[in-house]
Amino acid sequence: MWEDPIVAEVRRVREEYAARFNHDIKAICRHARQKDKESGDKVVTLSPRPVATTPPPRDA
Repeated sequence: MWEDPIVAEVRRVREEYAARFNHDIKAICRHARQKDKESGDKVVTLSPRPVATTPPPRDA
């Protein structure tokens, strides 16, 4: 089966990055937030979107 070399590289880098933090999502997020602070760029936090609800079914 054919494998896209760019996708393979992204997956390899992602795995290496996760392994640096022992695949601990909280540690990965802490690191990402720290990098955001160090960048000096403005970080925007948006309000959560309302959950879309589906109207109840009509009786036929």
